[in-house]
Amino acid sequence: MTDTPRLSLPVIEAAQAQKHVTHNEALTLLDALTQLAVESCALAAPPGSPAEGACYIPASGASGAWSGWDGAIAQFNGGGWQRLSPVSGLKAWVKAERLTLTYEDNVWRDGIALTANGGRVTLRAKEEELTLAGAYVETADAAFIPDRAVVFGVAARTTLAITGATSYGVGVASNTTQFGDLIGVALGSSNIGAIGPAGFYADTKVRVTANGGNFTAGKVRLVVYFLEMSAPTA
Repeated sequence: MTDTPRLSLPVIEAAQAQKHVTHNEALTLLDALTQLAVESCALAAPPGSPAEGACYIPASGASGAWSGWDGAIAQFNGGGWQRLSPVSGLKAWVKAERLTLTYEDNVWRDGIALTANGGRVTLRAKEEELTLAGAYVETADAAFIPDRAVVFGVAARTTLAITGATSYGVGVASNTTQFGDLIGVALGSSNIGAIGPAGFYADTKVRVTANGGNFTAGKVRLVVYFLEMSAPTA
């Protein structure tokens, strides 16, 4: 046997010369694959100045040194790129997106539950900071709450002291205090607007509404917590 059956780690043969080379290669592979963390899974071409040991999951249509590596693991090692093959059940933390992917059925997917034919449910958190002015401000992201999301709540934090208003509410256009009201204007004031699962059937902005006068300055950071589900692909 020259490699281990699951991770394909090189094995030291009996009476092998230069044992340290094989041993070090196996350690390098373990260093990459154990609690795998990749920089991104959105790039189809290698980055210009990768850090030594950095790993990526090449996106569809991979090119350059990654040509033909779609969905594999690309590690920059010893000044060049090395292809690592993912195995069933391998998990990868994607730094750029702050999410965990699982490799199964020859594809990487995120989700807390997956089915063989593409069904999945994913727990997500999305944040945006709003600069306040006027009677209310809405998230720039029109799909801050995505269509068909099951929302558990929206948390808010005052990240720059607010002037012009005495407090504020967080909600949506049809219910401006759905995620909380009378939230403090002082720096560091916060609220966790738990509503207990509610389905949204259209892309929806979240709104911060002034109480006691219009906003003249201040910032609020919002985080929405929700589940997304997908239909089977076959």
